[in-house]
Amino acid sequence: MIVIKGGKIFTMNELGLIDNGSIIIEGNYIKAVNKDIKVTPDAELIDAHGKYICPGFIDAHTHIGLEEEIYRVEGDDVNETSNPITPQMQALDGINFEDLAFKDALRGGVTRSMSMPGSANIIGGQAVFIKHLALGMENMIYKNPWGLKAALGENPKRVYSQEKKSPKTRMANASLLRDALYSAAICMEKKDLDPKEEYYQRPVSKVLRREIPLLLHAHRADDILTALRIKDEFNIDLIIQHGTEAFKVADELVKRSVPVFLGPLLVNRAKVEMKEVSFKSAYLLAERGVEFCFITDHPVVPIEHLRVCAALTVREGLDETLALEAITSLPARLLRVGDELGSIEEGKRADLTIFDNHPFDFRSRVDLIMVDGNIWRDNSE
Repeated sequence: MIVIKGGKIFTMNELGLIDNGSIIIEGNYIKAVNKDIKVTPDAELIDAHGKYICPGFIDAHTHIGLEEEIYRVEGDDVNETSNPITPQMQALDGINFEDLAFKDALRGGVTRSMSMPGSANIIGGQAVFIKHLALGMENMIYKNPWGLKAALGENPKRVYSQEKKSPKTRMANASLLRDALYSAAICMEKKDLDPKEEYYQRPVSKVLRREIPLLLHAHRADDILTALRIKDEFNIDLIIQHGTEAFKVADELVKRSVPVFLGPLLVNRAKVEMKEVSFKSAYLLAERGVEFCFITDHPVVPIEHLRVCAALTVREGLDETLALEAITSLPARLLRVGDELGSIEEGKRADLTIFDNHPFDFRSRVDLIMVDGNIWRDNSE
């Protein structure tokens, strides 16, 4: 048993901020959260007085382990560009769990992330939800697969135009995505499906059955509208990835209850479809009622700066509590794991970060981090 005593606890639930509270951890889970906890002699005590305790941050869109730190060609496994439709690819098979970025994530308070294929393909493959600390690399897998990555916009047409193959236009992007969905729908109706065909169609079939969401890369407003039309046609669960111009079509997103995984924000305008990138976007989405969470798209923005991105949106008008929710409780709920993660309360997984100051203070440092009850401290200095 571990008891964290003292500190300001951002519960990220109806309890709000508990000042000078305590948390009991038993095994992988939180056993209790309140102000008056008696410490038994056999308990490990962690003194958090004067510190800030948050749920572990969740980065819902990264390429961690797939596009490695330091290594370029050797460590680049993020895009399989042999074909624009590759739903059978699994991000998990390309992840190096010794990527230096996993420790960087912990230094930034990020305990879990979604790692997914890149956006070169119309359908790039299956995402995996991972934790950044575990006893053994095989135990870093949290949920697999946990979404199917797809893309519209500049990236697929640029990559395949160079190969003199389709897609060369946005029309072809949408057509290929529809074709993949139609093909999977036909296969689902077959009684005797060839095992190899079933292997290729299974990921898209899971999307059609709404077992996993389609995680669709789209920056520009017109690409987002195309994605929404496809959602309507196939009645699938859709999450817009990036959503740089999502504020322009906010009403359409709200109408369909489609959330946005917003980011990367701490970047330059690297391509035409990112010309509207701004920390103000979060405030504009919130004002219109669009649900969102923040992402780094690591390594585009280093994963340890997830909280920095959130803090900078507060400067541009976003409510501070909502900004913190957008890296804790909101990604947990939008990724369908809100019953286990995203807040500090009894029965949830013990994913916690203790900061020496407010998490949105750029000068603050992680004092201690916990993932499923396992403790990590930064001993690099």
